[in-house]
Amino acid sequence: MNFIPTEPPRSFGVGIDKKIRIKECARIQLEDNEQVTFETESGLEYDVVRKEWGYYATPSLNGRLKRFNLRAVLVKSPLNKYFILLVEEGKEQAFQEYLDAENDVIISWLDNDRSLEAFEQKSKDTNGTSRE
Repeated sequence: MNFIPTEPPRSFGVGIDKKIRIKECARIQLEDNEQVTFETESGLEYDVVRKEWGYYATPSLNGRLKRFNLRAVLVKSPLNKYFILLVEEGKEQAFQEYLDAENDVIISWLDNDRSLEAFEQKSKDTNGTSRE
């Protein structure tokens, strides 16, 4: 693993009116099969694993991620961009307020077996789709 701090942090605006400021504080370069765990002061954890073919961007959606008290959700922006976001359990109201302010909509929660099985069934029904 190679940790590269961004000094000073790069700052840029995001969101529907670019009022939300993001600060890029560091870059991390992982080798195959290396993992980085992000933690909050309250003990919330989130893992990313590098593989030779790409990344495990989340722990299992209905397993470890759930045990970390995070809920995965598929969201669509007004610009027709899709995002998988992770919402801390108990913070759903603040998340909904964020969605409302950004005019984003929830396509589906991805943190329970019923939703995930519906995605699986839809995939079987369509017999796969071509990539863009």
